[in-house]
Amino acid sequence: MNKFLGRAAVAAIAVSFAGEALATEWNVSLWGKRRAFTEHVEKLAELVSEKTNGEFTLNISYGGLSKNRENLDGISIGAFEMAQFCAGYHADKNPSITVMELPFLGISSLEMERDISMAVYQHPAVQADLARWSAKLLMPSPLPQYNLAGLGDVPSSIDDFKGLTVRATGGIGKAMAASGAVPTSMSATEVRQAMDSGVIRAVAFAPHAHMSFGTVENATWWTSNLNPGAVNCPVVVNIDAYDALSDAEKEALDGSVDEALDHYIAAYNEKTMAAWGPLLEEKGIETVTFSDAELDAFKAAAAAPAAEAWIAENTKRGLPAQELYDLVTSKVAGSM
Repeated sequence: MNKFLGRAAVAAIAVSFAGEALATEWNVSLWGKRRAFTEHVEKLAELVSEKTNGEFTLNISYGGLSKNRENLDGISIGAFEMAQFCAGYHADKNPSITVMELPFLGISSLEMERDISMAVYQHPAVQADLARWSAKLLMPSPLPQYNLAGLGDVPSSIDDFKGLTVRATGGIGKAMAASGAVPTSMSATEVRQAMDSGVIRAVAFAPHAHMSFGTVENATWWTSNLNPGAVNCPVVVNIDAYDALSDAEKEALDGSVDEALDHYIAAYNEKTMAAWGPLLEEKGIETVTFSDAELDAFKAAAAAPAAEAWIAENTKRGLPAQELYDLVTSKVAGSM
């Protein structure tokens, strides 16, 4: 059952009809197909069902409920109870969590990405920011540092990015612009066609997305160590739906997050990353590795200006922007 009265998530509670309790079913809006990026949601659904003996189920849909850029809107009106989205898709709607998308933060592992994201999600200002859309942050989708896969001339230095049309969102897009590239924001599902048609010549993705969305099928080169950052893609739930759950259902949901994330990180490290190197070799994709001096110059041009602009812009929005930035950088420093 999935019935809403306005924004009240009556579908989230187990109701009684003729003395018989009915199961709770939530609809979950994802996109693309099942892949490394969605394994924590798949595991969460499995765990929740197990812990409630099938009385609380998460019905996962890949693109059948909403477009990925409209998932937050869907959550806000109660069209479904859970969804995944990426902050850079609509930075103006979720400015607080875009702090995690600033370039060159120094996050070096999925575990670090997970821990810092969760700390940011627990900040009262961040929770209030997402609550404007009736969204409660449940868990992140930790991603490794992005790198570019591209067509045409192989870049031998950062200067060769000048004029390069590249799919890059959020802070990664700002970093690419600082190098002289021309960043374009588009849905992951649009990338392959854009490469084929010549609209873009390179794509900034994590390895799983390069594999899932076909960039490895026509790319001729990829950057092994550019590492400008990653996008932040939370899984959120509708607040009314969450509040309508029983205590046992909340415990089943919240108590499964850590295990779901453990599963996700293990799968990403042991399966996706293990397959990435052999796939590049199989496809004959040339690996580009930049010198430390070039990377340092790139960081100097991109990192500080992007952070300063982010802090200034979001302070004007009324967010404690400096505090959020300091939270992230202090967590990074403490993890080193």
